Amino acid sequence: MTNYVAFNAQRAIDYVSTLIESKQCNFFAPGQALSAYEFGDGNLNLVFRITDEQNNSVILKQALPYARCVGESWPLTLDRARIEAQVLLNHGAICPTYTARVLHYSEMQALTILEDLGNLQILRTAQNNAEQFPKLAQHVATYLSHTGFYNSDFYLTAQTKKALVSQFTNPELCQITEDLFFSDPYIEHERNNYPKQLQSEVDAIHKNSALKLEIAKLKANFLSNPQTLLHGDMHSGSIFVDCNNTKMIDPEFGFFGPAGFDIGSFIGNLLLNYCAQYGHIEDFVARRNYQTHLLSTLVECYTLFEQHWLTLINEHTTDNSLKVTGYDEYFIKGVLQDAIGYCGAELIRRTIGLAHVTDIDSIDDKARLIVQKQTLALGEQLILNAHTCNNKEAFFSLLISQLN
Repeated sequence: MTNYVAFNAQRAIDYVSTLIESKQCNFFAPGQALSAYEFGDGNLNLVFRITDEQNNSVILKQALPYARCVGESWPLTLDRARIEAQVLLNHGAICPTYTARVLHYSEMQALTILEDLGNLQILRTAQNNAEQFPKLAQHVATYLSHTGFYNSDFYLTAQTKKALVSQFTNPELCQITEDLFFSDPYIEHERNNYPKQLQSEVDAIHKNSALKLEIAKLKANFLSNPQTLLHGDMHSGSIFVDCNNTKMIDPEFGFFGPAGFDIGSFIGNLLLNYCAQYGHIEDFVARRNYQTHLLSTLVECYTLFEQHWLTLINEHTTDNSLKVTGYDEYFIKGVLQDAIGYCGAELIRRTIGLAHVTDIDSIDDKARLIVQKQTLALGEQLILNAHTCNNKEAFFSLLISQLN
């Protein structure tokens, strides 16, 4: 990409103006004066909001050739912009209601122009403020189950599926996940980030051979099980919400992997927020009420996710060999156990690895240490006991036993 150049606000305006003048896009009327500002607070990209005189706006997201959170010492492929745009288009064709809409994509400039979701909130911020979203579980379950099923062997022909696996091969960003999820937290590594007061807990994790064996299994599954096209980064910072709407954004880590990974990551973030409420809500009753809401969201989401998968398998499977009696239950059991393991890995890596969450980092030091010890213990128990959960009820019982 020799013509690639990283944008500033003026370059973003000029680029969009050129699209409008050449009639390649029509999200603004010709002749409108445009303004722009950069507001990205993520780890990897530039993000601009571009607005016209009538307060119509779009989001321009451009990949940088390095990890923004580290700098040029951590180079990254610009192809992740293609992956993100194409995952959004794929998932948007299946679940348009819950997927951010792509308005334009440029391979040369590694950028995507998206609908502006500024009227919604980032889920993580809202949950840190103890806000409730009664439709969240239903929306996330529908999105993950439908995009999962319609990109799986249950529905696609073998030829189509293999072509898509090739199209969405994403080795560099998968390597980040492989390192940050499954490697760094279980060894001494310079990227790890935790207070010295947690050293004994971290040392115990590093010495826990049973835990490291389960992590090895989870990593091997992540590396070699292309069940469906994943979002790949399904945390609460990748979800916009209000009381009636839910939109998934930022799938640049998308690739074909195990169907339990995204749902496991999502419920892991619900549990991170559950634990962090110890430092957000001082009143015990108010805190318990919100934690009960989070746990109810988790239970509802996973229950609906499983129900949708089973219904879709029963009604829309195209491969007769996968319709044999009992295979659907076998498949769902594997997805559940994977999801529990990946959920536990998310809890641990967000506590002692490179990429933390504001749920925990925004609370005071004393409360934070208590929360961090809880998330590490919970993550460890989920990983170690995932294989004992043969159904969702066993999973929910395991959770209750660890949270009370």
